[in-house]
Parts: sequence; C-alpha cells; structure tokens
Amino acid sequence: MQPMLGDLELQHVQEVTTYEQRALPEHKPPGMSGSILQNLGRRPTRLVVHGVASGDGASDFAGKLEDTFRAAQPVAFTADIIADAKIDQVLIDDLQLKDVAGHPNRFDYTLILREFIKPKEPADTSALDSSIADEAKSLASNLVGALGNAGPFATGLEPFVGTFSGLLTRLQTFKQSLS
Repeated sequence: MQPMLGDLELQHVQEVTTYEQRALPEHKPPGMSGSILQNLGRRPTRLVVHGVASGDGASDFAGKLEDTFRAAQPVAFTADIIADAKIDQVLIDDLQLKDVAGHPNRFDYTLILREFIKPKEPADTSALDSSIADEAKSLASNLVGALGNAGPFATGLEPFVGTFSGLLTRLQTFKQSLS
C-alpha cells in the first residue's frame, strides 16, 4: 500500500522515519536522597518522509503537496509502517522540494509531519467566578486609556534631554579624577 497524505498518493517513498519522545521531568525533593520521575505522557509523534516524484505528473504532485502544506490543516495520513502507531491525522511542519538537475520532471521531496492530536474541549467553566474576568477587562481598558497619555508624557520630558545627555560623560570624568 502506497503512503497517502489526504487524497494525495506519495510517490516513490524511499524512507519513513518516526521520532517519538516521552516527557519525563526529574524532581529532586529537598531532604530526600534520589529523585522522582513524573510521567507527563508523550509528545506528538514526528514522521520524516523522503521520496521522489517523477514523470509527467511530478510538477502537479509538487504543487498539490505545497498547497496542502500552505493550507496548514490536519490531513489524514496512512502508511503500512505506522499502522500500529494509530496516527490518523498529521500536520505538515516542513516541506522541502528540490528540482533534480539534469532530470526533467523529477523532484525530491522531504516532509516533516507531526501527529495531530485534537484539543480537548474546555471543562465546564460555569462554576468559576466571573467577576475575575470582569476585573481583568476593566484593568486592561484602564491600561489602554493610560497609553493615550504616553505622547504628552514623552514630549514633556524634552526640556531635560540636554541636561541628562551629558550626564554619562560627566560621571566618567568624575570617576577618572578619583583614580
């Protein structure tokens, strides 16, 4: 079975590499010898797919691959090699297309795919205190209003620019006179 990315059959796949990583932070509690490892699960699996597209449809294939990359949407991915990993959808993190010199209608391609894990729906927030959000909105609106006064404040400092511009030079001279 040919690897498929959405409805696009990946041509002449030469290599599929998977990268999986588990998140295991180490904690060293005070007063204890040793440490504790916390299992935070795994990060999304990354796949690197190398292949070659050749023939009359190679430029169309490269264009479709680039369009899929630019859409930045999760797409279905199927390949025999990762069937047991249960990866259904992926995002294209990186796409590299190379036009092979001396061979018309031949492109080397490299895809870096990241497993797409659908975000969980937020928990029920009805029990939260809504006055906190209202207070935050009030503070933010006050801050925006205060930013309107920044222009007059900056222009009010103009008379002091001459006085403070030579301050560093005067301090350096004073330091040298002490040495």
